[in-house]
Amino acid sequence: MKKFRLQPEIVMMDTVKEFCETYKIGAGDLLFVSNGTYSRYFDGLTRGAQVVNYRKYGSGEPTDLMVEGIYKDIDKNYKRVIAVGGGTILDVAKLFALKVTSPVVELYEGKIPAEKEKELILVPTTCGTGSEVTNISILELTTIHTKKGLAQEALFADEAVLIPELLKELPFRFFATSSIDAFIHSVESYLSPKASAFSKMYSRQAMKLILEAYQVIAKDGEEARKPLLGDLLLASTYAGIAFGNAGCAAVHAMSYPLGAAHHVPHGEANYAMFAGVFKTYMSIDPNGAIKELNEYLAEILSCSTESVYEELEKLMNHLIPLKALHEYGVVKEDLEEYTDIVMTQQGRLMANNYVELDRDTVMDIYQKLY
Repeated sequence: MKKFRLQPEIVMMDTVKEFCETYKIGAGDLLFVSNGTYSRYFDGLTRGAQVVNYRKYGSGEPTDLMVEGIYKDIDKNYKRVIAVGGGTILDVAKLFALKVTSPVVELYEGKIPAEKEKELILVPTTCGTGSEVTNISILELTTIHTKKGLAQEALFADEAVLIPELLKELPFRFFATSSIDAFIHSVESYLSPKASAFSKMYSRQAMKLILEAYQVIAKDGEEARKPLLGDLLLASTYAGIAFGNAGCAAVHAMSYPLGAAHHVPHGEANYAMFAGVFKTYMSIDPNGAIKELNEYLAEILSCSTESVYEELEKLMNHLIPLKALHEYGVVKEDLEEYTDIVMTQQGRLMANNYVELDRDTVMDIYQKLY
């Protein structure tokens, strides 16, 4: 049996001004937005909303400490949560629409039920996470030294609002890491045993839009991305719909210890794991869904199926140079710990693998990437 669900409602708008006027942002709203984005787009348009500059509480990937810091400081008498930002703030903001947000570690450990209480509107400013259309919130839980995902119905937004204008000032390095994350969402969800004809349709369209944009960038340089940002925002949402239904798998599971221990941006950590995991899949079962995936990618890349992963690496190296794990500061002794974390704490993701990966195989992947 295959299931497919499209939630939340998706709204497309041209400008932030149109968004603010339509949604009448003001008193009773808890608005998550960085100071920079606020000053460029929202200043004078929010009429008394409680504004949270989430960067005050930490930079980089979302953590339990960030959530607890915000929770301590805010006025709890808000009726609606609106979040404008990348995956970090969208994942954090989802938690503030719940009846109980703190202690957040207990929420992720299942000791507190996730019950939605507030209206939630999510507005992405990157072209990568797809968080605006998923029911997943991922945090680095500092007490157990790993990232963990909370996947609950209560975390779905009521509306996801896509505004390409918000991507105009996105620096290239953030564009690169976020769009690579979206690409990996699309390919991992395509191979998931939960994938359906519907989720694969979204996966394929996301892959096509992203790789065609990368080809333009490889030919014409970083600035060539700017006319393509609207398409890439759509691609990110398409990939979010795909993995929201079919799930991500070992690439994400194996990237989490690297990201948590060495603060590697999420998309970059995924890229470090991607080829190692997919080549292992190929060595175990080259004739299933991965064969049709490779044929589709080869068509986009105009290459042979045998050279798909080499061509992908050449293309993505125009955005982020691929690094071995030791270049991030990983030492060989870390690999055992990373493997243990994956096998004991990332079962939600590992259940979506194209083929089963046991502990020895996961360890072998890490060693080859080291």
